[in-house]
Amino acid sequence: MTESTALNPTAPTGSTPAPALGYPFASPPLPGQTLEVAPGVHWIRMPLPFSLDHINLWALEDGEGWALVDTGVCNEITLDTWRTLFSTLLQGRPVTRVFVTHMHPDHIGLAGWLTRHFGARLWMTRLEYLHCRALVSDTGRPAPAEGLAFYRRAGWGDTALEGYQTRFGNFGKVIHALPDSYRRIQQGEAVQIGGRRWEIWVGAGHSPEHACLYCPEQGLFISGDQVLPRISSNVSVYPVEPEANPMAEWNDSLARLRRDIPDDVLVLPSHNDCFRGLHTRITQLQSGQDKAMERLRRSLREPRRAVDVFGALFARPITEAQHSLISLATGESLACLNYLVHTGEAVCEADAQGVDWYRLRAG
Repeated sequence: MTESTALNPTAPTGSTPAPALGYPFASPPLPGQTLEVAPGVHWIRMPLPFSLDHINLWALEDGEGWALVDTGVCNEITLDTWRTLFSTLLQGRPVTRVFVTHMHPDHIGLAGWLTRHFGARLWMTRLEYLHCRALVSDTGRPAPAEGLAFYRRAGWGDTALEGYQTRFGNFGKVIHALPDSYRRIQQGEAVQIGGRRWEIWVGAGHSPEHACLYCPEQGLFISGDQVLPRISSNVSVYPVEPEANPMAEWNDSLARLRRDIPDDVLVLPSHNDCFRGLHTRITQLQSGQDKAMERLRRSLREPRRAVDVFGALFARPITEAQHSLISLATGESLACLNYLVHTGEAVCEADAQGVDWYRLRAG
């Protein structure tokens, strides 16, 4: 199961933001309420049934209706909250379209229900839409042999592997059936919403083709999970692409964000609170990741499996019985290890049991 990586409570240490970030709102809106953060832009907070217990969604006035950005997971609490919002605070006006930043369940979970209920289009990037359709199709399937082999190579034991088999296919259980067509959005595209120009900015690393929305006129940047103020987004390798290098994509995305988006925007993230200080936060994220990678390099002076480097990367202990945490931690550990392999700093060698061991390259 691919989880929303913003939910990762095992982010690399060193990522805590400094006081330089500014938080212009004293508190978030209560469930079932909205907070107008700029003319025509409303902040909605939905509950989540995870350790990270909320997601921020955005309603943009769009002519006679509302354009929504992200949806929450598909469960009765979220559905009831949307019904309350439509009949009260959003004044019964229809949804004109639904933008989804990326394919994780807390962002896309109710996109199918909302688009069908209002006869609206789903707007998202191609890779996110297709990737989501592929993962939803795993529902009801047994865990594949490739996935079991992937986690055995990472050093998982029987308890963790049993948890993987039990949880496999859960992704689609919190996603309402997706619409069978969508409207593709792309890097650099400009979209008119409510008479204002919103530019599409696309990053990677956290998910394949993550869309953010930037409104120069209002100085607003809807960042999704690409930049969060108090936690760092999980960047992981998954069984479907074991040799992937998402950490390089993540680093490139942060560098492009600093280049493309002004520092003085009001950032509207998917988790935590709205903030100012985008470039400061990018620096914090890069610094935290650099420190984590240095700890990882020191640990690789001796051969290590992916499960052996958790202590170098994460601030809390992780056991095989913590099925969700070990999956997230393994994915991010492999992202860091693959990065070092791709740069030529480390090598990966399999032992007689097929388990992968990583070490710094000699010399």
